[in-house]
Amino acid sequence: MVENEPVLTIHRGHRRPDRVLVEAFRGALTSHLVDCMDGRGAIDWRIKPLDPDNAVFAGAALTAQAYPADFAAVAGAGMEAQPGDVILCTNGGYIGTALIGDLASGMMRNRGVVAFVTDGLARDRAAIIATGLPLFALGICPNSPATTGPGQVGAPIVLGGVAVSSGDIVVGDADGVVVVPLARAEAVLARLQSVRVAEKNAEDFVRAGNTSFETWEAVVKGARIVQA
Repeated sequence: MVENEPVLTIHRGHRRPDRVLVEAFRGALTSHLVDCMDGRGAIDWRIKPLDPDNAVFAGAALTAQAYPADFAAVAGAGMEAQPGDVILCTNGGYIGTALIGDLASGMMRNRGVVAFVTDGLARDRAAIIATGLPLFALGICPNSPATTGPGQVGAPIVLGGVAVSSGDIVVGDADGVVVVPLARAEAVLARLQSVRVAEKNAEDFVRAGNTSFETWEAVVKGARIVQA
């Protein structure tokens, strides 16, 4: 006899990043972090903040996996979250109903959650924005989910094409969301200052009126020329 899955499964005991380490990432641009990780780490470009003016955050990942059109995993993540957590919830990109609304967002904010990120939809945009919780989603839909499960909290997921484990460091801004695996966090942080300096030098070079970089010139110099 096959038993039904429980409505919710919660995985506990994951390693959490030190608060000092998380704080070191606060204010980092997502583009700079991607450059520190060889051009990767950003989730699907379509997942954007409901309020671009309130999109900057850094925190520790708490993962969740929701069944399409179901809220159980969101509720479970909201109950499991600790202050400073970023809840990342996948529902496989399902867009028939919203996954989260203003009431859940408000309670997460009250609990100290610093952001919510999903590859699904949200509803009650204005009211979510009013809670002050940075929320990233594929879009808005008034349809509501059920709460029947199954769902999981704390297990590794793939959200927006990026693998995420609870305890990873997550950083967001108006451009999107970047996941820094906890095992790579110290190395990424060590590269961050050099990336910032290189970017500043490049910006100064452009503002000085230059029209090409040496790397561009090298590419064009090695090009095969075909006459029309």
